[in-house]
Amino acid sequence: MADTERTDLSHDVVTGAMLPTRGARGRLVRLTHALDAILAPHEYPPVIEKLLAEALALAALLGSLLKDEKGQITMQAQTENGVVDLLVCDYHQGQLRGHVKYDKERLVEAGPEPTLFQLFGKGYLAITFDQPTRKERYQGIAPIEGADIGEVAQSYFAQSEQIPSLVRVHAEKKDDHWVAGGLMFQHLPEGEEGRDRLHTKLDHPDWPHVAILAGSVRPEELVDRSLPLDDLLWRLFHEEDEVRLLGSTGLSKGCRCSPEYIKTVIARFPPAEQREMVADDGFIRVDCAFCATSFPIAPVVEGDVPDGDSGDGV
Repeated sequence: MADTERTDLSHDVVTGAMLPTRGARGRLVRLTHALDAILAPHEYPPVIEKLLAEALALAALLGSLLKDEKGQITMQAQTENGVVDLLVCDYHQGQLRGHVKYDKERLVEAGPEPTLFQLFGKGYLAITFDQPTRKERYQGIAPIEGADIGEVAQSYFAQSEQIPSLVRVHAEKKDDHWVAGGLMFQHLPEGEEGRDRLHTKLDHPDWPHVAILAGSVRPEELVDRSLPLDDLLWRLFHEEDEVRLLGSTGLSKGCRCSPEYIKTVIARFPPAEQREMVADDGFIRVDCAFCATSFPIAPVVEGDVPDGDSGDGV
């Protein structure tokens, strides 16, 4: 198995793979410490934590497909009559963030192991690919159907992109720490490796073989911290003529909110509106849904003379 660069492929990483003789490419992801960092501040119930963990694993798989190094992928679930009102997560340069808004009463009614339909009702997943360097931005929409969010993405590629794909994601909490893993394999375009897609064939003779091997992955393997992703890849495809390991990207919690950024946004409001935003403690408080942090920002209003400290907020 070819290896471009040896790195730690056990924790917080997404890596690429290729089966050149089978015309297939793949991505594998494992989230550990970064996942805990994203989930911990929200204090979600386990069912919602698992849902978001698997969505973040999927976001990393999809984000690693972007050819623009400044590219971003955003996934947003639009729901109707489900437990979840809103699910949003995105990937940008190896950084992940996400949050869920849900109905607590409906979650209790759904029981300890709700189905995907109970969680989302009649829902749709909107996937937005933004590649600013290439000046490309497009969005695809897929119905939220199947056993988990991985199957939603699998259907999206088969129906919207017409790319035969297999997607698996799984998350578990072990010893009070979350771990999520995922695998995605796709049939490559006909022609040279790496060529932009011209067309694909859903009945390509090599694809069922790849799908069977990739689909044999067990959920416990995806979340096994002691099993590096390259070893997992070897387990699945060790009988192939060539398994090529491609570059990997480290993953971390990333939220683009900060006191400095929020102050620049608040400064755009007229002084009168800024005064209306001020709470009893003298600060404008801005909450970030992604990182579950409240930012106290002192209003910067023309003509005000701050007493003592400038009160930039924490």
